[in-house]
Amino acid sequence: MNKNQLSRRNFLEKTALIGAAGVVGMSALSSCSKSSKAVDYEFPPLLDSAPDGKTLRAGLVGCGNRGTGAALNFLAAGKDLHLVALADVFEDKVWDSRDKLLKQRVEVPEKNCFWGFDAYKSLLEVDLDIVILATPPHFRPMHFDAAVQAKKHVFLEKPVCVDPVGARQIIATAKKAENLGLTVITGTQRRHQRDYVETYKQVASGAIGELTSAKAFWMQSHVWFRTREEGWSDMEYMLRNWNSFCWLGGDFILDTHVHNIDVVNWFMGKHPEEAIGFGGRARRLTGDQYDFFSVDFDYGNGVSSHSFSRQIDGCANQLGELIIGTEGYTNCKNTIFNPDGSVKWTYEYPKNKDGRSTGVVKVSPYVQEHIHLVTAIRTNTPVVEAERTAVSTLTAIMGRTSAYTGQKVTWDEMMTSTEKLGPDTYEMGPVDMEFPIPVPGTQHKA
Repeated sequence: MNKNQLSRRNFLEKTALIGAAGVVGMSALSSCSKSSKAVDYEFPPLLDSAPDGKTLRAGLVGCGNRGTGAALNFLAAGKDLHLVALADVFEDKVWDSRDKLLKQRVEVPEKNCFWGFDAYKSLLEVDLDIVILATPPHFRPMHFDAAVQAKKHVFLEKPVCVDPVGARQIIATAKKAENLGLTVITGTQRRHQRDYVETYKQVASGAIGELTSAKAFWMQSHVWFRTREEGWSDMEYMLRNWNSFCWLGGDFILDTHVHNIDVVNWFMGKHPEEAIGFGGRARRLTGDQYDFFSVDFDYGNGVSSHSFSRQIDGCANQLGELIIGTEGYTNCKNTIFNPDGSVKWTYEYPKNKDGRSTGVVKVSPYVQEHIHLVTAIRTNTPVVEAERTAVSTLTAIMGRTSAYTGQKVTWDEMMTSTEKLGPDTYEMGPVDMEFPIPVPGTQHKA
């Protein structure tokens, strides 16, 4: 395999026209008047529980903490929902997940527990209706395509890919899912969170006028990582420490900050046209990723979003989004403000027994998205969210690419890029790849 496969410095030289997927957009909000505006998709029914219906059997691919949590969220979405199969590249991950599930009185038959790089193929041979995909994001396009080929409904964790080739594959597979009448819900839970949804409806109805700018931010302490243990091959180490390697996780601008980027795309009603940004590495101990990003996304017509994120201990932290319009602004979550800062509208949360606001939505968005999944299946009203999540993931990749290279990057360049991260084959053992920390620009002479 090519040792330079992961070089992002030459991204702008690695573009080629594609034909299969084409350039994808999202329908924009219409005029800036306060009349009702078009939205980019129909809102899901925000039910407290999925309606009763046929028994649905699910299999989980990716048995880490998020995967196990997603499986429990699915089981909490309604009645007659069952988890019947587990798959992961590592055997110990499968049994660890099964043990955690057993403690929640969920028993997956041992015969339906699989491990290895092809474990997902064995899982798809089990009698099931739904596949929950929660492996490291690098594998998402491949697993999604296999699940749709097997005519399974899918819950697709974000981010849905790590590179432009993967984004286009997700989009193409989403079209297949639509043609087959399947439902695909993704882990962009803010689009299923009641306060965000109601705030979006207000903005789409013109509550803050014409949108003029935005910012998105996710700053936190460092997240998990693993140091190499004796006996681990290159591949095993990277897979067990996937959150530190760009080819597996896409860098944290995808893994976490994609949520905020997705919200801005959602409220703007479209993806940005170009990005220019920077970032760097200061504190990370493993892998090849950055510690911080600052990216300006240009949505055209003078509208831009400042998108910034950081994962370093001992710094000021904050998380959220802000959308500014000609007649006010919003935090996107629960409040709309007048231009002078006074409150124009707030979301009304459920109240506790003392009549005070709980400050939280009635149903966790992590469960709400699975309620939407089950409801769509049982009412035969298919929904496929994969394309819009691929668009938001590709937006984050555009920002990452600009920061890594120091160049302005356009949407069209992303949609024609041949950049594909990762090895050519998957097997335990040595991996002939290099992992330089991306450095933008060129070195000046002394």
